[in-house]
Amino acid sequence: MSAVNKISPEKLSRLIGTPKSPALIDVRTDEDFAANPKLVPGSVRRPFAEVTAWAAEFSGKNAVAICDKGLKLSEGAAAWPRQEGIPAEILDGGIQGWKKAALPLADPSKLPPRDAKGRTVWVTRSRPKIDRIACPWLIRRFLDPNAAFLFVTPAEVKAVASKFGGAPFDIEDTFWSHRGELCTFDVLIEEFGIATEPLLHLAKIVRGADTGRLDLAPEAAGLLAASLELSRMYADDLEQLEAGMGLYDAFYRWCRDATEETHGWTSHKASV
Repeated sequence: MSAVNKISPEKLSRLIGTPKSPALIDVRTDEDFAANPKLVPGSVRRPFAEVTAWAAEFSGKNAVAICDKGLKLSEGAAAWPRQEGIPAEILDGGIQGWKKAALPLADPSKLPPRDAKGRTVWVTRSRPKIDRIACPWLIRRFLDPNAAFLFVTPAEVKAVASKFGGAPFDIEDTFWSHRGELCTFDVLIEEFGIATEPLLHLAKIVRGADTGRLDLAPEAAGLLAASLELSRMYADDLEQLEAGMGLYDAFYRWCRDATEETHGWTSHKASV
């Protein structure tokens, strides 16, 4: 059991990927980060010495500070927000404890450059259906919770990405796109090194729905039906994305926690 104001790697890993995930703040020194340039999925880097300047950024959220071993840097980086009324814990054991628990670490070197507000920017075709909703969900839940998504005319995706410093995705002849039988969703998981059994299970469902291979997973037909209906319910792509976040939250939790659960109807009539 973790001490007061500490959270274990195992407990934190259960929160990551869900709407209840705390803000994850990596405060390692540049030297420590250079020695292990990976991040707990969903975390952002902030300089520990500037905590009084950035603490307010996380107002209204729960936060977890992460350093190399879970000692002085994360202790101080969590204590400062707490004295300003921001609930903050430290990751017990830090990055070293996370690695010891054999939990995945994301490779931030493949993220696109951040904008003036510290967000990664991603550009794709308008009127999304499946992959173009699944990928933003994955990015926001596991790579950059503040990521911005620009939905534009298909012919202008690459030009918009170039002019506005974004990464084009799910469009032909770009790095973040289909590869062979893999969808863009699969590629993101593989390239960032965040594969877990639940995410790989979800990837198979996404791939089946997105490529018309409903035989890949029984749930693919359900995802296809829900996705097509969302695209008809929302004329605004960003409103559709927000609605789709809940859809993928539900599918992810099913992949993680409920694949063995079944449900049958039972009569509740009083016995005679």
